[in-house]
Amino acid sequence: MRSEAAATLHVTLQPGRVTLADWRVIYGGALVALDPACAAAVGESARAVEAIVARGEPVYGINTGIGKLASARITPADLAQLQRNIVLSHAAGVGELMPRPIARLMLALKLASLARGASGVRPETLRMLEAMLAHDLIPAVPCQGSVAASGDLAPLAHMAAAMIGVGEVLAPRHERLPAAQALAAHGLQPLGLGPKEGLALLNGTQFSTAYALAALFEVGNLLRTALVTGVLATDAAKGSDVPFDARVHALRPHRGQSECARALRELIAGSAIRASHLTADDRVQDPYCLRCQPQVMGAALDVLRHAASMLAIEANGVSDNPLVFASEGIALSGGNFHGQHVAFAADMMALALCEVGALSERRVAMLVDPALSGLPAFLAPKPGLNSGFMLAQVTAAALVAENKQRAAPASIDSIPTSANQEDHVSMAAHAARRLLPMAQNLTQILAIELLAACQGCDFHAGLRSSEALERVRALVRGHVATLQEDRYMARDIEVAARLVGSGAVVTAAGLDLPEVWTEA
Repeated sequence: MRSEAAATLHVTLQPGRVTLADWRVIYGGALVALDPACAAAVGESARAVEAIVARGEPVYGINTGIGKLASARITPADLAQLQRNIVLSHAAGVGELMPRPIARLMLALKLASLARGASGVRPETLRMLEAMLAHDLIPAVPCQGSVAASGDLAPLAHMAAAMIGVGEVLAPRHERLPAAQALAAHGLQPLGLGPKEGLALLNGTQFSTAYALAALFEVGNLLRTALVTGVLATDAAKGSDVPFDARVHALRPHRGQSECARALRELIAGSAIRASHLTADDRVQDPYCLRCQPQVMGAALDVLRHAASMLAIEANGVSDNPLVFASEGIALSGGNFHGQHVAFAADMMALALCEVGALSERRVAMLVDPALSGLPAFLAPKPGLNSGFMLAQVTAAALVAENKQRAAPASIDSIPTSANQEDHVSMAAHAARRLLPMAQNLTQILAIELLAACQGCDFHAGLRSSEALERVRALVRGHVATLQEDRYMARDIEVAARLVGSGAVVTAAGLDLPEVWTEA
């Protein structure tokens, strides 16, 4: 069920011009409506399909079979049955259901795409999508079964099935109901499909794009949090801020690198811990996990921004087939349904998630090693009797290993389908679906680093860090006490993970940290 706060937000979809900020609040449960200005283009597109049918010329998916069966002509009397059959036969997904917020975002993405007026659907089809969003009737969609080549066929077929009263719906109170029953309870009649409409609903990358966008909205907070935990760990280890100097980065002016260096400089500025070892410190250089933060985090930031720009375009595009050009009275068969852009974007996001977590874990490992950090072994006040953060670091390492295994590019895989008609597929669905579990792993890794860095700073009694980092330490210590002796560590990590995931760490820092995506 959408929250009351989300229900007070309202997004008017302007097809082709929906911002990432709009998609984000829709993901959060905002009310959705179409810009009435799109009605003219939608109507013209539907009439163009009617004209094509009247002329009797063969057009893929309108009066022919689909895929390898495209040569089969369908009689006018069977056109509606063809579209219904396409939906039913393609609703072959398996596995767990899509999380409700992502499925809801998928509906909104499909609505915006069809409303561009290039898909040949009737206005009543759009009204059904609007009504389901308005009543919070979310199709029950299994999350496995798409190779994201001829669109996300299986999951989108389950979405379309709910619209025609088949399958199941997640009703507002999360009860799982037969679709026809749920529609009737809200005064809605199952949709009867016109020519091309089943195919228009099934073709498209909205399933993969919804998953990728959901991860994007999580990743921005995590990257910014990693800058905070990274510089806090630097102070805990009495590391140098020289590697953050603007002059260094001006000679290699990658945008993300320069912005991350600036953020790290500002976060540590005024630290008395840093000032305490400006002289008489015989260390020449810090380990790479401290020294190379601007380079690694900056590269991740640049990659994530590129992925965000690709997803912004994809979310506003039309990715079904054939495409209807009403002004010319024609339908052109192409390949906009191929999910390669989403697959590449998701793979880039996976690489960034993996590397940010790997760097964070290395800082934790550095902090618990007295030979590297100069701190007590495993950050325990009485090591030996107490194991301190020994196993917290092992947990972080285990999570990094999981993310490494998940980060292998999905986009390089392909398996022919549909009797070799669809002989190259994108695997965008696989690429996108694994991102949120990776983001959850990164949340836990950063939570462990947050606790370890605060514990390390606690050993520098009498010395304060910067104002920004002291606010972060105060936030943490308001929820988790300094570790004096071993205690049930899982609870501390759970609390810290909530602080990380909620954005509270970034808010406490109170500085202008780099954004993963920005729009005019």
